[in-house]
Amino acid sequence: MSTDIEKAPEALQQLVADSDTGGRKPSGITAGIIFTASLLWALFQFWYASPLPFELGFGILNDTEARAIHLAFALFLAFLAWPAFRRSPRQYVPVVDWALALAGAFAAAYLMLFYAELATRPGQPNTMDVVVATIGLVLLLEATRRAVGWPMAALAVIFIAYSMLGPWLPEVLAHKGASLNRLLSHMWLTTEGVFGIALGVSAGTIFVYVLFGALLDRAGGGNYMMQVSFAALGHLRGGPAKVAVVSSALNGMISGSSVSNVVSGGIFTIPLMKKAGYGGIKAGAIETMSSVNGQIMPPVMGAAAFLMVEYVGIPYSEIVKHAFLPATLSYIGLLYIVHLEALKLGMNPIVNTEPKPWRVRLMRNLIGISGSIAVVCAIYYLIMGINAALGAAASYAVSAVVLALYLFSLYQAAKSEDLPQDIDIENPRPLQTWPTVRAGLHYIMPIAVLIWCLMVEVMSPALSAFWAVVTLVVLMLTQKPLISLFRGVPAPGAWKEGWDSVVQGFTDGSRNMIGIGVATATAGIIVGAITLTGLGLRMTEFVEFVAQGNVMVMLLFIAFVCLVLGLGVPTTANYVLVATLMAPVVVELGAQSGLIIPLIAVHLFVFYYGIMGDITPPVGLATFAAAAISGEDSIKTGIQGSVYALRTVILPFIWIFNPQLLLIDVHGWAELVRVIVACTIATLVFAAVTMLWFRVKNRWWETVLLAIAVVLLFRPDAFMDRLYAPNQSVSPAQVYDVARDRPANDRVVMVINGLSLEGDEITKTVAVQLGEKGEDGRKRLADAGLQLMPLGDQMQIGAIKFGSRAAKSGFEQGWDVKEVLVPSDAPTPHWFYLPALLLIGFVWWNQGRRMKPNLKPAIAR
Repeated sequence: MSTDIEKAPEALQQLVADSDTGGRKPSGITAGIIFTASLLWALFQFWYASPLPFELGFGILNDTEARAIHLAFALFLAFLAWPAFRRSPRQYVPVVDWALALAGAFAAAYLMLFYAELATRPGQPNTMDVVVATIGLVLLLEATRRAVGWPMAALAVIFIAYSMLGPWLPEVLAHKGASLNRLLSHMWLTTEGVFGIALGVSAGTIFVYVLFGALLDRAGGGNYMMQVSFAALGHLRGGPAKVAVVSSALNGMISGSSVSNVVSGGIFTIPLMKKAGYGGIKAGAIETMSSVNGQIMPPVMGAAAFLMVEYVGIPYSEIVKHAFLPATLSYIGLLYIVHLEALKLGMNPIVNTEPKPWRVRLMRNLIGISGSIAVVCAIYYLIMGINAALGAAASYAVSAVVLALYLFSLYQAAKSEDLPQDIDIENPRPLQTWPTVRAGLHYIMPIAVLIWCLMVEVMSPALSAFWAVVTLVVLMLTQKPLISLFRGVPAPGAWKEGWDSVVQGFTDGSRNMIGIGVATATAGIIVGAITLTGLGLRMTEFVEFVAQGNVMVMLLFIAFVCLVLGLGVPTTANYVLVATLMAPVVVELGAQSGLIIPLIAVHLFVFYYGIMGDITPPVGLATFAAAAISGEDSIKTGIQGSVYALRTVILPFIWIFNPQLLLIDVHGWAELVRVIVACTIATLVFAAVTMLWFRVKNRWWETVLLAIAVVLLFRPDAFMDRLYAPNQSVSPAQVYDVARDRPANDRVVMVINGLSLEGDEITKTVAVQLGEKGEDGRKRLADAGLQLMPLGDQMQIGAIKFGSRAAKSGFEQGWDVKEVLVPSDAPTPHWFYLPALLLIGFVWWNQGRRMKPNLKPAIAR
């Protein structure tokens, strides 16, 4: 089955290829070699992610060997798929590129081929090691320039130069410097540089998720999500824009490329939005924002979620939990923005449907939602019951249940009309929502398997994706033959078509991974330079100097750095760079200011601002793609998209000061519901503030009142903390009692004091996240990596486990615990939700008066 990208015009397909998969289109033997190498790479990664090597006892690779093979494939394909320059031949591969591809593959695989020999001479490279490492670094930079862009390659060169020129730099940046041998050994022959964490996550996790997304799109899942969105929303006022938002959110759950998201959905939604009356600039901006926001939507999150597991040190399920509400709020805000635009422009639906009474629509929606929830709950408790009853043998029974659900969904698809393969832009016809959903229920199965394995079975991200891919492969092979069987009609060639789709999907996954593999390897150069030179410590001093102790100034500076880097560096590499350099700085300086900033909040902060580079003019690639479809100016489209992005831009600042937005420090279902409802209302009202339109055009004082309501809803603690102290101090000797009594996954907050490396006395407030509830507070702290030594009535930090939650939260060995902070008996800050709701209600009522027929509805005095 063709993908949505393949339905786009040739020029747009070339734009996506130049950005994501490689702009060359050779034929003959060369095309066969690229196809074969891509297929072999995907099969290797599929094998590596599976439990088969351990079950069968062969083909077991350690992390370093897998990273070397991963990069070897990436470099080989990068030189074959991307031309050196714009004028370079695209119909064939020059001899020079063949030589570079083979040399790059050998240099990358060198660490695996000579693994035993290299282990005998750590830090003492011989001539061969130096030559191969030099060639490898140069070719990696060239592959980066081709596949990722010159800014990323230039940034890596700057960090290499910084590593070697340390003694000759200004005092604030000076360091001892590194010899050529030491630099090459650190960067290429160890796991501190190129073959570090970022490349390891790319090889171990990111690839199999990109493969899953490519297979799902090839199976027809992307088209299914688009058709369901159109059926549910296409008939509404501003329907095409709402379709763009919802379909991009669904596609973003399993796709990591904003450019391909823009093209795959935009070829339908942008012309429809123009037809509805949005205009080309707004249509392109809406599609850009919808697609770029796909990178913040769990579970894939543009591959950054898997890197966060390594950098933050918390389980993947926790990453998803923290990221889900902000991502959902961002899409809700955008959905409301396009609705307000439709109201402002006086649009009518472009698809005519027979109107139904609101009671009928409400009842049908309630029945549909409650029925879906009931079915999901029934399946959940059935499978959990099977696991509890059958123990080790439960896997066979669960497989039978999954098979039965799959056959039932295919039976439903067989009784329904086939889904349209595209949307008729000139004469769009309405679709019934439930029949459209029923026609593709089987596409939900692989996604459900993925989420079940991740969140319920708590498997590793790679193993979860492996089982999802297995489910998807079975679906692709059998969906058409079985649907034809249920319909009682012959399906000649259906099995072969399914097999061809699987093979093509595997090669699509590899082609989409070339740039990511190269970018994560190059990010390793930057990380390696930071660890080699100690730049991280100097960065703390520099940011402290810039911010002058002001946390808000510090955050604005870091947001600016992320935006600038995002203009030329891919999201994943941008995240690796800024998270390595800046995240520890934010946590440290925040702690010195008495502000406890959770590490996950900082990492999500830099990630959100990094992806804004895909929108921000003048370089945003996603904006260029949308402008190419709409036929409008890319700069104007980017500026309009930046205005729409405001509701996403403010969220990171909010959760830094109010972590409840990330569902941190939320206790009980009642508080959870209050937080979600308040944040949702705040997002909608903030959209109304930015659009200067609520029910009608806002008067200036109405906008002010709505803005105050937004602050009260998003930051109620800022007001309550002025009336009541949020914490009270207890003796450090009671820390074990405090740790024992805290709920599961809660935090213990301490004020610690000690000397920095420069000999300055520093006091800072830090918090360590605990695990499951236990009766021994000492053990709960030890499990978090923190050991304390009692000194009379005082406590001193005795040991901190390397890489633990305590280490990443800013605890320092040998420092004194001055006090332990526990929540006070202050009233909940959520009482300030009430005046916020009253303000919103007043503005709603006042604007309703202006909407009466005897008043002019859109005039603001």
